[in-house]
Amino acid sequence: MNQIFRTNSFQDRVNQLFRDSFSGQGENSALTTWAPSVDIFETENELVIKADLPDVNEKDLDIRIENNTLTVRGERKFDSQVPEDKYLRVERVYGSFSRSFSLPTTVDSESIRAAYKNGVLTIELPKRAESKPKQVKVNIATNSQN
Repeated sequence: MNQIFRTNSFQDRVNQLFRDSFSGQGENSALTTWAPSVDIFETENELVIKADLPDVNEKDLDIRIENNTLTVRGERKFDSQVPEDKYLRVERVYGSFSRSFSLPTTVDSESIRAAYKNGVLTIELPKRAESKPKQVKVNIATNSQN
């Protein structure tokens, strides 16, 4: 039985070594810089960016546009109400983050809207009127000689 315990312990160490090597993160990874996952999609009238930001306080978010670049910055703070020695596992990443996106010239940067609900930041980037698809009805002339 003692041999099994040592094997599991060795296996756990090997697994940790592989996780640390391939993820590029070590023991303190939960307190390093991170980048939230985003989805970006386009509708007829706008581009939409959705970013997963669970446990980020709205007041810790900063959204700016400069030189046709949209930047979202913020911070997820570590819960200091629970002593560190009481944690059994910390897998979520904490600390500052920043994501930047180049905006196409079709975006009306003066009309951008953002909403934060249930840990998801949604940024709506309306398209300029001149860049929206237009339909023009073309009349067909008939050449009848009556």
